[in-house]
Amino acid sequence: VQLVESGGGLVQAGGSLRLSCAASGTIASPNVMGWYRQAPGKQRDMVALITSDGSTNYANSVKGRFSISRDNAENTVYLQMNNLKPEDTAVYYCNAHTYSSQYWGQGSQVTVSS
Repeated sequence: VQLVESGGGLVQAGGSLRLSCAASGTIASPNVMGWYRQAPGKQRDMVALITSDGSTNYANSVKGRFSISRDNAENTVYLQMNNLKPEDTAVYYCNAHTYSSQYWGQGSQVTVSS
């Protein structure tokens, strides 16, 4: 299984971006898909998660601004990011995990200018 991300880029503060992550192959169910981010010199942190039945969890720093969704038929997960702030600047990684396996995307750079 490979996770392929798209949608990163450069945006001004207050703007929006949408990240997509498509999984090639079948990920066993139940599973959790989500997004993590890593800023320079910092650890990789959870941003948002969604289970295969649609339950979601967000980091406090993005609640009310980011929204995660998924299309199970297409094995795709999305992250809608609104009202972006400079502190959201990071490499964003897609993740999928089951009871026995974990997969990571290659990372997508998001840069928010002030």
